[in-house]
Amino acid sequence: MKGIFIISLPKRSKNKEISHFSSHNTEIQTNPMLELESVALPEALQKYFGFNKFKGEQEEIITSVLEGRDTFVIMPTGGGKSLCYQLPALISEGTGIIVSPLIALMKNQVDAIRNFGSEDSVAHFLNSSLSKAEILKVKKDIADGKTKLLYVAPESLTKEENVTFLRDINISFFAIDEAHCISEWGHDFRPEYRRLRSIFEEIGKVPIIALTATATPKVQQDILKNLGMQTADIYKSSFNRGNLYYEVRPKVNVAKEIIKFVKKNTGKSGIIYCLSRKKVEELAETLQVNGIKAKPYHAGLDATTRAQTQDQFLMEDIDVIVATIAFGMGIDKPDVRFVIHHDIPKSLEGYYQETGRSGRDGGEGHCLTFYSYDDIQKLEKFMKGKPVAEQEIGKQLLLETVAYAETSVCRRKVLLHYFGEGYTQDNCGSCDNCMQPKTKFEGQDEIELVLETILEMKEKFKARDVINVLLGTLTATAKAYKHNELDQFGKGVEDDKNEKFWNAVVRHAIINGFLSKDIESYGLLKLTKEGKDFLKNPHSIMITKDHDYEGTDADDEDIAGPGHKGAGSDELLFSMLKDLVKKTAKAKNLPPYVIFSEVSLEEMAIQYPTTMEELTHITGVGPGKAAKFGKPFVELIATYVTENEIERPMDMVVKSVVNKSGLKVHIIQSIDRKLSLEDVASAKGLSLTDLLGEIETIVASGTRVNISYYIDQVLDEEKQEEVYDYFRESDSDSVADALKELGENDYTEEEIRLMRIKFISEVGN
Repeated sequence: MKGIFIISLPKRSKNKEISHFSSHNTEIQTNPMLELESVALPEALQKYFGFNKFKGEQEEIITSVLEGRDTFVIMPTGGGKSLCYQLPALISEGTGIIVSPLIALMKNQVDAIRNFGSEDSVAHFLNSSLSKAEILKVKKDIADGKTKLLYVAPESLTKEENVTFLRDINISFFAIDEAHCISEWGHDFRPEYRRLRSIFEEIGKVPIIALTATATPKVQQDILKNLGMQTADIYKSSFNRGNLYYEVRPKVNVAKEIIKFVKKNTGKSGIIYCLSRKKVEELAETLQVNGIKAKPYHAGLDATTRAQTQDQFLMEDIDVIVATIAFGMGIDKPDVRFVIHHDIPKSLEGYYQETGRSGRDGGEGHCLTFYSYDDIQKLEKFMKGKPVAEQEIGKQLLLETVAYAETSVCRRKVLLHYFGEGYTQDNCGSCDNCMQPKTKFEGQDEIELVLETILEMKEKFKARDVINVLLGTLTATAKAYKHNELDQFGKGVEDDKNEKFWNAVVRHAIINGFLSKDIESYGLLKLTKEGKDFLKNPHSIMITKDHDYEGTDADDEDIAGPGHKGAGSDELLFSMLKDLVKKTAKAKNLPPYVIFSEVSLEEMAIQYPTTMEELTHITGVGPGKAAKFGKPFVELIATYVTENEIERPMDMVVKSVVNKSGLKVHIIQSIDRKLSLEDVASAKGLSLTDLLGEIETIVASGTRVNISYYIDQVLDEEKQEEVYDYFRESDSDSVADALKELGENDYTEEEIRLMRIKFISEVGN
């Protein structure tokens, strides 16, 4: 590599200059152009990296490392952590050993270092992706003194042959990247990291620099204690990334929302995180068929595929990477313009690090997260079976994540507080809560009612059961445990207080520490000491009323129709479509909901489908239903679009991925064979309730299914006629309304749903 020169720094150099050091191998690696008595650090920075000045505390950190001090660096993503160990490794005698958990990051950083010079031997990585021949080549370059930086995975460092090899080479220092992996309270705990100190001592006593982009005060203490670095020089930069915009949206129509967002940012690089590999594959494919240059990236793909995808992303041959949260990315790309979380991460550390991959160059960075409490419950289920201590830690981290997602406070303030840093501004100007303030209401009475209800239920039930009691819903559980005889039964029934409302109150009670959710006992709610104290001495507590993003998303304003201000659908067109539904229903002597549901009409009033093909992309409208009822609707929309000169957002119509309807095909074929619905559900790992939901979706899209053979087994003819006639005469397809009208003691919810499927299938499809 051009310009490499060997140095040794005198102790505690006051002027931060590097004195030239002559040794037996100096002549081999010294560039004749740099035969100076001393070289200042800024000159070395310019020589190797092309920068004119250091960022933040980089120069002080590098000096600490060169002077042989243990050094602890807490610096947010994009702050320049890597340079803090790369530059001292390049200008020190020996080889710097960098421990990194991500194979992708190792490759990326090794490539970057090699690009600064002409010799590939200056930097290597040692991990499971290398062949035996490649490992021998790496070790030879190190032994020959050619390699200044060696990146190793912690697993590779624990192998005895590697420990033996490293004992015999000249090591300048150990660097531990992603040091938060040491702590069980860190977001990506790696047991192998806990062994690093003992391995270092076995190899030989050399200085250590530990670096992390995400560490709460508790994690920081864990790192220092585990590595025996209590006397280390500590450098902590601000966690505030002022160029990032933080936004959380409800998880509704998420694929469509992501496609809309990415297309509004065409040509910009972005990363989308998902919870599972399956979702990564599905979403990447959905993006591809909708004209977006995207690729999946997760640990289940082979190393060659991952490397190719990474290179394509860096070279901007693709715009979007879809990746798993658990695997992490490690792609060092400065101009990532957006990071989207399809699923909420399991900790704020993870969220901060992943969002921190956007805008590393100081430019635009949009951090968009889709939030559903269902995701939190999934993450809680994943923790079952793990050690109790690990579950407790996981629960606390999840609570912090929920609090962040649901808070009405400035998101920047919440994040910085989590990392032990204050933020005094009232409005950061770059998060959704500051730009679109959420409304709050006094929730003291509601919190009290929830806590009292849980106590009355002996703290032995889940949130769903508690809410059913508040709403006076007589479920099977309520009947079995005589909840309808409780004083609290039905006390939460008011016009604007539905299941969603009470769910929010329960979650706020959990976030505020009044309730705990016992995962070991399947999520039973119990009062904490704070909750009992609150009941003794109630006080004012404000509960956030969330933004209603459905129908009020500002992104929809530019696709709205006449007279429309910020609503999701064109209100005038929606009204016209409703009139047409009523007219069609009257002509065919059918209830309006059989023609098209309101959900379908709302989507038509957003997407403006003007052909039968476009109509089939609308939720709840399949080819069958489109063919039977669709012609007058697309004609009405086409005329409306022309008369009002509307620019249609048809690029926002999400195209489905081909051959993804295997489950529906299986269900239809099983029904044709007249198999028991219980057997069909069992074969696909579904509950009967979930199976009915799938059948309802099939029928709603216009496909006819005949489940009479099954209904005949569970309902007598007289009851079938009664329910069938109800749906024929009713303007509502609500199961709840049907149960109230027909008698909750005479029918079950499943029976009503079965008959609704039969009715809609026979008269509407």
